[in-house]
Amino acid sequence: MTNLLCITIISLTLAASAYSQVTSFPSPTPPPIAVLTAMISVDLGDNVTLPCRLLHKDTMHFGSVGIRVKWTKVADDEALNEDVLLSMGFHKKAYGSFEDRVFLQELDNEDASLIITDVSMFDMGRYRCEVINGMTDTIQEVILEVQGGHVDGVVFPYHPPTGRYNMKFDEALQACADQGAVVATYDQLFEAWKDGLDWCNAGWLSDGTVRYPIKNPREPCGGANNGPGLRSYGHQDREKQFDAFCFATALKGRFYWLVQPERLSFDEAVQACLDDDAEIAKVGHIYSAWKLEGYDRCDAGWLADGSVRYPISRPRKNCSPTEAAVRLVGFPDKMQKSYGVYCFKAEN
Repeated sequence: MTNLLCITIISLTLAASAYSQVTSFPSPTPPPIAVLTAMISVDLGDNVTLPCRLLHKDTMHFGSVGIRVKWTKVADDEALNEDVLLSMGFHKKAYGSFEDRVFLQELDNEDASLIITDVSMFDMGRYRCEVINGMTDTIQEVILEVQGGHVDGVVFPYHPPTGRYNMKFDEALQACADQGAVVATYDQLFEAWKDGLDWCNAGWLSDGTVRYPIKNPREPCGGANNGPGLRSYGHQDREKQFDAFCFATALKGRFYWLVQPERLSFDEAVQACLDDDAEIAKVGHIYSAWKLEGYDRCDAGWLADGSVRYPISRPRKNCSPTEAAVRLVGFPDKMQKSYGVYCFKAEN
C-alpha cells in the first residue's frame, strides 16, 4: 500500500467568546482553529490510516472525559454527509457501512487517526476529523483516493421479471445483452467480489459455470463455517435455470432522472424519455452510473425491463441505510402510476 501525504495547515483565530459579550472583563484569546488537509492514496482492499492529532498541548487527551472526536465523510452537499465514527471518552460508535471496519489508532494521548479496513471504491472521498476540547475546536480534513479499482466496468446480478432461477444459459446471455451488458467472466466476478460484492443467488458466468460471491458467510448462503469467496456449482447443464451475473462497461452517454410533474405508468415512462430525445434506461446503465460515476438518487424509477430501482452511493436513513447499492423495488404492475423514470441519452 502506498500512502502519499500532502499536508496544508491553515490556522484561524476565533472571535471573542460569548462570555466577553456579557462582562466588562477582557477574555483571553482562545486557541486557534486548525484545519489540516491531507491527501492519502490507498490500493483497493487494503487498510488505510487517515491522520488526525490534537494540535494544542495541554493536559487533556482523546481518552479523557470531555473530549469528543467525530469523523465524517463529507459530501458536496453537507446535508448528505455520512457519520463515520464518534468517540466520547472510552465510548466509541461506528455508523452505516463503516460499522466493524473503522476504529481509532490511538498510538498516544493525542492521536485520533482513523483506520479503515478493507477499503472499497465507495470509501473514496473527503473525510473530516473534528476534535472538541472545551474552547478548542480542531478540524482536520483528509482526501482519500482509492487506486486499483476496475473502473472500466461493473458486475451486477440479474434475474428477469418472471423471478429468480428462471434462465437457461442462452437466456442469460440474451438477458444481459438486453440490459446493455454481457454475461460476466470468472475474473470479472472475482474482482467484483474483492470489491465487496456479496450475493446469495447463483448465476451463470460466460464459461458456463454457475457461481455466487460471498463476503459475509452465513447459513442460508453455503454455511456460516465456510470462508468468504466465490462459491461454485461448477459447469452445469445449460438447460438448467439460474440467475445471471452481467458486466456493463462505462457509459457512453448520460444517465439521468427525468423530472416529471406526475408519477408515470411504464408506457408513459417509456414515452417521456422518447419525448426528451432519450431512451428509458437499462439495468446496465443504472449500475454503471452508480458504480463508476457515483450516481445517487433516492427516487424509485422505471427501467427498460419493467423493474423499478434507485441508486444509492451515500447510504442514509430511508434510502439505503447500511450500504451503497442499487435498490430493487420490484417488477410492479406496468399500469401502476407510482414511480418516475430514469432515462439514458447516448453520445452523438
